[in-house]
Amino acid sequence: MGREAVHYVIIPGINGSDEDHWQTAWQTEWGPSASRIAPSSWDEPDLDDWCQAIDRAVDRVADAVLVAHSLGCLAAASWATRRRPGIRGLFLVAPPDGTGPNFPAASAPAFTAVKATPLDVPGLVVSSDDDPYCTPAAAERLATGWRFDRVGAGCAGHVNSASRLGTWSFGRALLTAFTAGAARR
Repeated sequence: MGREAVHYVIIPGINGSDEDHWQTAWQTEWGPSASRIAPSSWDEPDLDDWCQAIDRAVDRVADAVLVAHSLGCLAAASWATRRRPGIRGLFLVAPPDGTGPNFPAASAPAFTAVKATPLDVPGLVVSSDDDPYCTPAAAERLATGWRFDRVGAGCAGHVNSASRLGTWSFGRALLTAFTAGAARR
């Protein structure tokens, strides 16, 4: 399948991705080749609700790559253990460490139960060396648990709007390579 057949499903983290976030820039650029999940609440995330939102987004497309950020990575991984039809792969950026000291456990308690278990779908974890929500060692542990490769993004904070990455060309190049490689599997 060629790149033109791919549909990107955007899965932001807690509070969604604002207009300065790379996910929003990419979604705007992709136009009808991308959609964003629509859970009941971005601010009070419920894992089952977010997984149902992924179901709704994926059910409308034939060949999807899930492009997740932060808490969205845990939702995507949890969803992938339940159902995977129509999925080319998971592109997970800045997954938080559910056992880490900065994890928003009070706001997202169900997400603390997400374990990094082997997934039978291609995936890539992209993490930052100075992410306050996930150390490089924790990111490696998550990637290994999911059986995904991990790529370091240097010092980019939580790889969010506060990181001031703009359209984040490095991440976009990684996604392009990942999507092409996933098509060959």
